[in-house]
Amino acid sequence: MEETREINALLHLIDDPDNEVFDTVSSRIVSYGKPIIPNLEQLWENTPDEIIQGKIELLIHRLHFHELQADISAYAKATRHDLLEGALLVARYQYPDLADTPIFQEIEKIKRNIWLELNSYLTALEQVNIINRIFFTYYKFKGVEVSYQHPEEFLVNKVLETKRGNSIMNGIIYQLLCGLLDIPVKAIKIPRQYLLAYFDTSYDYFNPKKENDNNIHFYVDPMNGHVYTHKDVENYFKKIGVPITTSYFKPMDHRLILQFLLEELAKCFDTSDKLYKQTELLILADVMGHDNTLK
Repeated sequence: MEETREINALLHLIDDPDNEVFDTVSSRIVSYGKPIIPNLEQLWENTPDEIIQGKIELLIHRLHFHELQADISAYAKATRHDLLEGALLVARYQYPDLADTPIFQEIEKIKRNIWLELNSYLTALEQVNIINRIFFTYYKFKGVEVSYQHPEEFLVNKVLETKRGNSIMNGIIYQLLCGLLDIPVKAIKIPRQYLLAYFDTSYDYFNPKKENDNNIHFYVDPMNGHVYTHKDVENYFKKIGVPITTSYFKPMDHRLILQFLLEELAKCFDTSDKLYKQTELLILADVMGHDNTLK
């Protein structure tokens, strides 16, 4: 009863013009957590003043953000990091009430169509050709250049819905599918590119090859499925004037992928009215990479 009275009192103070009062009230409201959101939504519906509605919307956003920050922290501290689960957490920044089940179902549907075409006698290149045919031709996924004017192209739910994504999100979905099919395709940290690599699982770690070699068969462009050779990648490094080091050819940790995704998504919000989102996304990126093993 006391709690209900306090909530009602706090809600009546939202329209206080004194910013200091509003900041104090906001902090107290946010401390109640997500369960107070229905109260705020009801207040929004019964408030004709657009300025007050804006304040209420900001409070609801803060509540969702605090919950998401806690969820990403728990994810980062876990011993196992599922890539799809992490991509869904990123999408929840823009879509806090996102339903996971339709996304799981869509990924499973695409995976099954690929699986029906695979067999144990296929070469690595034949496997990738099948994935490309299903992903890019049958489902018509389209790769687009990274554009910070289109935040939806960084979100797994929207890319699955529109079949239009940049190299980062297309690459994440492509890698997800390969992981479900036990195909060793993973992202690598090539400068200025988001590139996938097909790793040789028979690589002998006890008898490594020469120092500058790696255990990659070939590379896959997540924009269109094009396959690149080692020579193609060497030529790319020469073109951009960057020396080749072995660190560029190691599989990216899932948290590093998601940290990069959050940092890139943050760049979509650089206008004065959206800068708070950029700040929040960079905070989430920092939380995702809290362990300094992410280099």
